[in-house]
Amino acid sequence: MTLPTVRMIQNATVIASENAYFAKHETFHPRSGWLKKGFDAVVKNQEIFTLPDAHILIGVGKNMATAIKYWCSAYKLIRSARKISNESTNGFNPTEFGNLLLGDNGWDPWLENPASLWLLHWNLLKLPNQATAWHFVFNEFRKTEFTIDDLQIELRNFRDRASLTVADSSLHKDLLCILRMYCGQETENQAKKNAGEESLECPFVELGIIQRTDESKYYQFRQGSKPNLPAEVIVAVCLDYINTLAPGQKTISVANLLYSLSSPGLVFKLTESALCSAIDAVAQKNDKISLTDSAGLVQFSFNGEADKLFKKILDNYYA
Repeated sequence: MTLPTVRMIQNATVIASENAYFAKHETFHPRSGWLKKGFDAVVKNQEIFTLPDAHILIGVGKNMATAIKYWCSAYKLIRSARKISNESTNGFNPTEFGNLLLGDNGWDPWLENPASLWLLHWNLLKLPNQATAWHFVFNEFRKTEFTIDDLQIELRNFRDRASLTVADSSLHKDLLCILRMYCGQETENQAKKNAGEESLECPFVELGIIQRTDESKYYQFRQGSKPNLPAEVIVAVCLDYINTLAPGQKTISVANLLYSLSSPGLVFKLTESALCSAIDAVAQKNDKISLTDSAGLVQFSFNGEADKLFKKILDNYYA
């Protein structure tokens, strides 16, 4: 894949009002068990989220049921049945990824392995994206240390450049949700409003990808390798990234994997050494994967079909 190809694809995905998603989560971050609960509900009844008593059947509050539907869709575990059928329906079907991960015989139905949370984090951020503020924070925002005010100012600028009609309050709700998801710590005023179930930790705190600094109001991205991010997941998402942007391509530069929008490097906050080490580790066990250096251009290459290699690598990892 050449750099101009990536640029062309990215220019075609400029955020517009019809594909921007803000504050769709009812102020709830995804909680432990929610994704599996929502996925299983759709497997049993694709119309579950259209029923007036869906929240009772799922066993949560009404707004929580709406949030579960949103998160399951945003993580691409379910998708609108209308998109894959000519029938008039407001229902959902499980996606292939949903079945692979959360199906009864899936890789990790109960999300007991941190690797699964990294896969979900990737799936939330990959194109097409249904969480625009998340896209902004991990792709467009380039400060490594920041406050929530820094995020708010830059997200407003992002909104204005894209001519999106979104209230400041919606932007703020998303940013608070992001920090709760990945840090598990809320602002003092927000924490006072929440109690009991409202303050339950989010499983994605375990990723540690955003952390507080010694000064309480500052946050920072954790750059480089992470002890709970397996090399197999990194290589698998590199394959998924190529397959999403340019099906049929067999080679991509490490620079594109690190710095292009929606790339594994930005989504996982990887350094070049962390990415190359992961590729080398998998290449030692899988002869279809390789890392080459030609005249100073480091490239990731593979033989075979990207989607099948993605599945095989993760099948072997979870076996």
